[in-house]
Amino acid sequence: MRDGFVRVAAASPDLRVADAKFNASQMLEEIRRAEKQGVNLLVFPELSLTGYTAGDLFGQDTLQRGALEALKQLAQESAECSVAVVAGLPISDGVRLYNCACVLQRGKILGVVPKTHLPNYREFYELRHFSPGFAELRALRILGQEVPFSSNLIFRAKEMPEFSFAVEICEDLWAPRATGVEHALAGANILVNPSASDEAAGKREYRRQLVLSHSARLVAGYVYAGAGTGESTQDLVFSGHRMIAENGVMLAQSEPFSTGMTVSEIDVRFLRLERQGFNAFREETAPHFEVPFSAPIRDLELIRKVDPMPFVPADAERLQQRAEEILAIQAQGLCKRIRHTGAKKLVLGVSGGLDSTLALIVSARALELAQLPPEALLAVTMPCFGTTSRTRSNAETLARLYKAEFREIPIGDAVLQHFRDIGLSSDDRSVTYENSQARERTQVLMDLANQSGALVVGTGDLSELALGWATYNGDHMSMYAVNSSIPKTLIRYLVNYAAQSADSEELRRALLDVLDTPVSPELLPPEEGEIAQKTEDLVGPYALHDFFLYHFLRRREAGEKILRLAGIAFRDRYDAQTIKKWYRVFVRRFFSQQFKRSCMPDGPKVGSVALSPRGDWRMPSDAESELWQIPEF
Repeated sequence: MRDGFVRVAAASPDLRVADAKFNASQMLEEIRRAEKQGVNLLVFPELSLTGYTAGDLFGQDTLQRGALEALKQLAQESAECSVAVVAGLPISDGVRLYNCACVLQRGKILGVVPKTHLPNYREFYELRHFSPGFAELRALRILGQEVPFSSNLIFRAKEMPEFSFAVEICEDLWAPRATGVEHALAGANILVNPSASDEAAGKREYRRQLVLSHSARLVAGYVYAGAGTGESTQDLVFSGHRMIAENGVMLAQSEPFSTGMTVSEIDVRFLRLERQGFNAFREETAPHFEVPFSAPIRDLELIRKVDPMPFVPADAERLQQRAEEILAIQAQGLCKRIRHTGAKKLVLGVSGGLDSTLALIVSARALELAQLPPEALLAVTMPCFGTTSRTRSNAETLARLYKAEFREIPIGDAVLQHFRDIGLSSDDRSVTYENSQARERTQVLMDLANQSGALVVGTGDLSELALGWATYNGDHMSMYAVNSSIPKTLIRYLVNYAAQSADSEELRRALLDVLDTPVSPELLPPEEGEIAQKTEDLVGPYALHDFFLYHFLRRREAGEKILRLAGIAFRDRYDAQTIKKWYRVFVRRFFSQQFKRSCMPDGPKVGSVALSPRGDWRMPSDAESELWQIPEF
């Protein structure tokens, strides 16, 4: 429960149709197991106390009474458990019979939710037995308690208001007007679904996509508990499909035809913050009725995976597809700019490093889209005091292999003259020494573009923009910045994708050598021919900074939470002090360098995080960072 995480579980115990006492005993085992694991919310399948396939037995007083007795047993024997439990059973109000989800905790019934949409087609015939649910609030007398009875109940934890959940039962999700829509608009951050969806070829994947899309559209957590293998197989088969999703991401999912419990955590604080950014969640909705309950805050180790590279898809196939999508977006953006300006050429500074290599790949693609020859790209290398033979060689090789025009323009003499003009000693290794080289390179590129009616393609990436690791009006500036929304960790994978799909062995080797070269601005003289200035030694590991950026910007998390998650994600690479040190650097630089982002050039957005002042990120350049910082060691 700390940091907004709520541990949830979906359970599909082995059951017997119409044997409510046995089913209660099986469910109690799962409740006790969930309690030991620190679960806050446990969801069982639809009509879990009786079984969904009881047929006309639902109309028997014996089964209805047996289900209530089993619910009483469940409540009494779980009275010491703090986990909130969602159990299914048929409940009568004295006139009608309803397919209900009963929410109980510590021996008390918190509320009863009747199913709204009753399927009555193909293999389903629920209207034969049940009446549809209702939105208004009624009182229901059950097990000696008077409890709220409505389809529009929201259960909210007193200790953490963000922990709020509502129930939609099976068909309530599949219906055109899914009840979860109203629940989410009314403030339910988690939707739970006790379900009895049978298996058919292809249905499991469809069901999975339905849950993912529903949770994404509603910016919600979703806990789905499907009826299991104990249901009758007279005409249907059930697989016990269990899923836990969050905002379109599957956190955990059961294997087909399995019993047991699927557990993960849902970040309800993130969901609350995310919804605040959407106008749709400010709309009015149908009245809902809140039911308070108590959920003790526990300090538990997270079960859910914390990805150390949140910008990079973990699945190899998805990564390949994503790489192609990103390259296409970049190239289309640049192609449009070429056509709009009427430019016939592109000018690109190539250093033999990662960023300029990706910009070279994108430029070649954009020229092809614009039906211009590859020679319309002028690739310029501008060696100076820090350039090594390795990067110089890679720059020329790549330009040749992409059939670009290549030009070498050494800038050392021009920079030394500039030093004399401003009275700077050539032995001075200050920031002026470094930035003068970056600004001279930009001047050369801009003037070459003026000469030939070309566009200067920018190479700077999202990670550098976040840290302000760019020379103001130097490499900070271009006419179109194709890498501006791509973080450094993702750029590595894009260049690797280009290497693996290269049409020649020479090109593949050159791209792989770029990947193997330390990231460096090469503004200080080499040491024994090797790169002396390594960026990650100066500003910190890009893996950490990209992690910080994602969780700070995309998930809007506080410093303590980011550090906790980073400690889990990088537990085998960095100790707590190292993570804390570089987080402080990230916050300091992110706030102090906003002025560079306030006047950054145009560039295409390719993912969910971008820093354009015209789009995703509007922040004053003189905002204070104190609230986002963490205490010193």
